[in-house]
This record gives sequence, C-alpha cells and structure tokens, in this order.
Amino acid sequence: MHQVDDTIVAVASALGGAVRGIVRVSGPDTLTVVSKRFKSRSEVEWRCLSASQRIKGRFLIGEALGEVPCSAYIWPDERSYTRQPTVELHTIGSPPVLEAIVQSLCKDGARLAQPGEFTMRAFLAGRLDLTQAEAVLGVIDATSQHDLDVALSQLAGGLAAPLHELRDRLLNMLAHLEAGLDFVEEDIEFIERDELVQGIDEASTIVEAVQRQLQTRTEVDDAPLVVLVGSPNVGKSSLLNALVADSAAIVSDVSGTTRDYVARRMMLGDREITLVDTAGVEMCMELNGIPFASQAMTHSKHDEAALVLFCVDATRPMNEWERSECLREIRVPRLIVVTKADAETCSHFEGESIKTSSVSGLGMTELCEAIYDRLADDSCNAVTSTALRCHESLRLARASLDQAKIAATDSLGEELVAAELRIVLEELGNVVGAVYTDDILDRIFSRFCIGK
Repeated sequence: MHQVDDTIVAVASALGGAVRGIVRVSGPDTLTVVSKRFKSRSEVEWRCLSASQRIKGRFLIGEALGEVPCSAYIWPDERSYTRQPTVELHTIGSPPVLEAIVQSLCKDGARLAQPGEFTMRAFLAGRLDLTQAEAVLGVIDATSQHDLDVALSQLAGGLAAPLHELRDRLLNMLAHLEAGLDFVEEDIEFIERDELVQGIDEASTIVEAVQRQLQTRTEVDDAPLVVLVGSPNVGKSSLLNALVADSAAIVSDVSGTTRDYVARRMMLGDREITLVDTAGVEMCMELNGIPFASQAMTHSKHDEAALVLFCVDATRPMNEWERSECLREIRVPRLIVVTKADAETCSHFEGESIKTSSVSGLGMTELCEAIYDRLADDSCNAVTSTALRCHESLRLARASLDQAKIAATDSLGEELVAAELRIVLEELGNVVGAVYTDDILDRIFSRFCIGK
C-alpha cells in the first residue's frame, strides 16, 4: 500500500532559476512542520486555521542562508489538491534557496516526495480519477496545442465522466439481478427482460463511443505534424518535395511563392507523419496585396507541431530573425536544417544542424533518421498512454456486454447475465481507477516529476 499518513515536500516549480519558486508541502503534519520556520508580522495560530488563505512573511532556512521573503498559501483541510493540509511556499526562485528550504523542512519532520506523489494522493483521496491523474502529466508534457487541448479535456473528465455514470447504472442493474436471484423460488422479477436488454444496449453504445474517442486520439498521434519553418526562398518547398518524393509544393525562385501551407503525409520507417510546408515568415509584410494571413497560418501550424524543422539557407548569412529564432527556447522539439548545402557559395553555419541538399540528396537519410528519432522520443505521451491502457479493458467490457445480451435475450439465466456484468464493472473500474493494483499506480505516477 502507498503511504499517505506522513508529510511530503518537494520543489513544485520548473527547474532552473526564476523570479519566483514554489515549494509544496502536504500531509497531516504540514501546518506544524511549516510553522516552525515561517514567521509573519502578525502572530498566526496555525492549528486554528480553518479557511484557505495567504500569509506574507519570511522563511528561516538556517544560520548559513538566514531568512528569505516568502508567501505561504495555506489549505488547512480537505479542500486542497491532495485533500490533506497543504502549504505552498512562494519565494525567491533560486535553485539553491529552494533546495535549502526543502532540506530544512525534511529536518523538521517532512520527507522528500516521490515522483507524482502529490497527484497520487489526490487520486487515492478521490480528488481525481486515474484518467484525470494521467491528464495532469499530459498538461505538463504537452508540446503542441492539440496535446494540451486533449489533456485539458481529459482532466475535466471528458473521457471518464460517461464511464463513471455507466458504472453507476450497471451497478443498479446488477443489484436488481442479484436481488432477483435471491428470490428465484418466489418467481419475483426485479427487472424485466426488455428493460435489461435495453440497458445492456445503451451500455454498449457508451463503451463504443469512448472506444472511438480513444481511437481518434491514437490515430492523430500516429501521424504527428512535422512543420517546415523559415524565411522565404530558403528551400522549404524543395525540401518537402525531396522528402515525400513528389511535387506537392510549388518550387520557385520567387520569394514567397508558398502563400498558404501544403500538407503531405509520408511513411518514415514504420510510422506515418504529416509534413507541413508553411509560408515564408517575411512574405507577409505585403506581397501582391496579400497581408498577414499566411504568417498567422505559420504560427498556427507551429503551435500544433510535434516537431519543427527550422530551415536556413547555406548560400547566405543568417538574417536577424533567423539568428534570434535559433537561440529562442520553444516547447516544441526542433531540428535546424541547413538547405542548399552543396552550393559552391555555401556559408559556414555554427551550431548543431543537419546539412541537406534537395538536388543532390545530401543529408536526406540523416534528416529522416533524426526526424524519426525525435518523434520516437516523444511518441508515448500521457494522452497516448491513457489510450493504450484503456483500450484492452474497453474491448473486454464490450465483449462481456455482448455475452450478457445473448444470455438475456435467449433466457439463459440471470446468473449468467450477472456474471458478465461483473466483468464489465471490473474492466470499467480498471479504466477510471475504481479497481487498481499497486503496479498500475507505480507505472503511471513514476512518469511524473517530483513536486507534482
């Protein structure tokens, strides 16, 4: 069993320095542990706190580092994320300071949280179901707008809500069946056959709808967007054509010919991807009366991308926008691709990149391998793992519903219908977390970072 009766602590903000950092503490002794080192101008009776509130003060780390300004956000009861007393300490975002705060709290009775332990406690306390817990990780790990939208929908209960309702209905149906079995000699019928068959049909429809929803997610994830981005006339269209081996995009020496975007699917090893050739970023200043629509499209596709191929021209030095873009940190994985690298006037490019030529084929194999590897690294996101985990349980639930309908329709006995419905309830419980094992929980929550 997972321990929930002690107090845990961890840094909850992102790695690296920042203006503000967050240390999260949760557990039965949270208020006692934090109050030993948190001091405010007004005396606070920590044990008497009953409402969520923020208190400004200072946190005493120790003799070496002294005190640091700090705000304590306090949830003294079950209204917190974990449904245990919880405090978030917002202070200076220096990693050494945050680490020192964690160590000092551990000395005073807390222990360092395991990866995902805060969310695991939220799940065990009933704050989240299992699909919502996985969605928390999906939100954290999202690298595209699509991933974020799906994870937020899952977090809001979009996937599990109909299954929770269905389990309640099936439990009522099973209760009626088992009550009838107890009174079989009195020939009392607690649920009519037509009502039973109709209920099974409705359950099958709901399970089938959730199966389609999961299938749609995995199909989208199976063809991730790889977006070509760069200045006009750097060779994005030629690169796309060389990769897909056709002439899907317009190839021209006129800057800004690709005014919209062209999307083509291709097989890369054993998986399918979607290549998107966007408009050149600078073209939208005003080319032939077409203003900023294409630039908006470029940014839209950039947000949806699983991988960005940032293209620069080897025949000229990088412009100011290209230099800044290469240095800019983005959430979406990115490869820098140098085009026209076989030209006689090839300029030197500093930094990690893949040199290519759409004419000679230089670097194409290396580029394809790099794309495949980058996508493979990110292929098992939280949303996809939910789909994989749930798929088999839903298939078994659907099969048992089919058997239950046959048993009910052919009057094979209510005990057979009840047996199949118990299997359905168990499989649905596996999906939403009403039925789980420690191995399942460990596999899911070990993927979280510490502090979540």
